Amino acid sequence: MARKKHLTVVALMVSGSLLLSGCAPVSDWWSETFGDASGPPEVREEFPYVREGRIFQDTGQDAEMRFAVTGLERTDDYTVMHYEVTYLDDFAGPNRNLSMAHTLVDPLTGRVYRQFLDDEGLKYGSESPNEDGLYPVHDGVTNEYTRYFPRIPDEVSQVTFVGSGLGAMTGIPVQDVETEREDPENPNGPDHLTLDDPPARGENLVFANRRPDEDALADEGWVQSFVDSEIASTTRDGDREIISLHSDVMFEFDRSDLTDDAEDVVRRAATTLAQNVDPDEPSITVVGHTDGIGDDAYNDNLSVERAESVRDLLAEELGTDYQLEVDGRGKREPIAREGGSDDEEARARNRRVEFSYVFNPTVEATEDEEYDDDGLGVAQRNVTWPAPYSDDPGSVVAEGEENGIRLEIYPLRRDGAYVIGTVAMTNTTDEPLAPELGGSETVAGGPEQFNKGTLGGFQLYEPEGGLVRYVAQMDFGENRYSSFAEEVHTIQPGNTHELVAVFPAPPVDIEELTMRAGPFGEFEEIPVEY
Repeated sequence: MARKKHLTVVALMVSGSLLLSGCAPVSDWWSETFGDASGPPEVREEFPYVREGRIFQDTGQDAEMRFAVTGLERTDDYTVMHYEVTYLDDFAGPNRNLSMAHTLVDPLTGRVYRQFLDDEGLKYGSESPNEDGLYPVHDGVTNEYTRYFPRIPDEVSQVTFVGSGLGAMTGIPVQDVETEREDPENPNGPDHLTLDDPPARGENLVFANRRPDEDALADEGWVQSFVDSEIASTTRDGDREIISLHSDVMFEFDRSDLTDDAEDVVRRAATTLAQNVDPDEPSITVVGHTDGIGDDAYNDNLSVERAESVRDLLAEELGTDYQLEVDGRGKREPIAREGGSDDEEARARNRRVEFSYVFNPTVEATEDEEYDDDGLGVAQRNVTWPAPYSDDPGSVVAEGEENGIRLEIYPLRRDGAYVIGTVAMTNTTDEPLAPELGGSETVAGGPEQFNKGTLGGFQLYEPEGGLVRYVAQMDFGENRYSSFAEEVHTIQPGNTHELVAVFPAPPVDIEELTMRAGPFGEFEEIPVEY
């Protein structure tokens, strides 16, 4: 998950099976929903894929921009993205787009890829004329760009693109080519560096192209998701899954023997593990954690004893086909910050017993799987086909206002293993506003990793099952994370920005969810659409 040189990138091996829990197999669901078609939607190349909207600039001159993906080529060495940018508004001086880095996401596996950079952080592909990362921009003039990403595996036929500042662009097809496009013959970008020297009418700006060399580095990682209930939570990161049972429903205070209710929870968890653990790597580590009260030695011992109690019962249920290991980490790895106004909730979240394992990527669910009502539905993986491309978020289904910011909520949209939440925020005042939207202040005792970013306080809640789905993160290794949501910056008076936050998907039979929108409150019955 760390940065890799492009010559050593290894293709991700995944099963052709899709993962679906708590309902009919994908093909049946697809037929019931879309008619006779029993397989994935046909991938059609209909370039360009275009989005328009207002983006955040570091100077506050937030401009209307047109962004068009004109090609996504898979060669033997890398993936090449071609795109065009046109600014439709007037603005002056040097500006930087404040959107997240350009990222390609496989919505089925959660694999993510970012652009190749050199050791100075400059992008390969279209070269900056002054080698400073900046490019000349003229009102109404289209700039053409080329960028390089790690090679996407052969089995991936379409991806989701984020990073333009205009939301998620789903269903972008990957084009297999023997050779990439020719470089621009006469790059004219360096000839029009000042505002008083625009190109001729109808002429695009193009730049010299620089292909990745042996010093090129690109970030590759995984989408990391978090689903929570009163009984358990599940964190999924790459091929590893961690089911965390909350200790307060497992043990009496200062005890390590399981309660009667806890024994039932562990037995049901064993059923989940038997279905989810990769049979080629049948190792399960049972890890105990405590809160921060007490000294290290006492907490280490208590966490080991609790993990052993769970391990012993798990062994009875699973038999000898699995390798069960025990680890006690005491108070050394809290997931919520203790000592604040939500101290009690934070300590309760830190008291937990975890099952860590590599999950089976080939498992297919059956109609017999029913975990939604007992809190262990957190371990379900719900994957549909990648969403087709659309530039229409649908109609506004809910709205609210807080401190001069109007929030409009659009339907949730399924995309592989995720749902994309789209909202629009408008500054209704006469002054610039930097809205306070979320994070640890709005999620009492919530896991810090999934409260980061200005949309970190947003969640999706299933009223019937009681499951809470947090905004996903992108994990690039070495403790480098990026929220899978657009950041919200200062909103200028009268401006509207369309933003997205991505969550792990619920089962396909769930058609509505409650959106917890930080300080804006809760909005019920938000439709979940494909």
